[in-house]
Amino acid sequence: MSALQSQVIARVEQCITHANQRLNKRLPMPTVSFRQRGKIAGSARLQGWEVRFNPVLLEENPQTFLDEVVPHEVAHLVTFKLFGKVRPHGREWQIIMTEVFRIPARTTHSFDVSSVQGTTYLYRCGCSEHQLTVRRHNKVQRKQATYHCRRCQQPLQAV
Repeated sequence: MSALQSQVIARVEQCITHANQRLNKRLPMPTVSFRQRGKIAGSARLQGWEVRFNPVLLEENPQTFLDEVVPHEVAHLVTFKLFGKVRPHGREWQIIMTEVFRIPARTTHSFDVSSVQGTTYLYRCGCSEHQLTVRRHNKVQRKQATYHCRRCQQPLQAV
């Protein structure tokens, strides 16, 4: 485990402790792993009480991870314990972010993902070109899915 990963674990513990104090709860420390892949910075496994972080994006953006990504994912767990299953970035989660952690409730990161972006495939619709991931491309090829342009609503066609 790297020193940076140890810092993330300490930050998760700090966030849980802070939430427990602010909310007068006894939430346990979640499992922390560094197995998140792709362009996603982190994720929360609600029923498993686990947070996962992307080790590549962590190495490239350490301070933002500690300041924003860790509290963001912990807020999902706290929201689940308090409110049950709700919209992932809904009103309840936003309240935890802003009132408990005092952090703006941003739903996406703005990291450069070029180092973790996989192969993409070019598709076209009536108005523009689109890059589909390997997973989506394969679903189209196996006739398991059809994707449509959000602007013109036409189905995307492989180039």
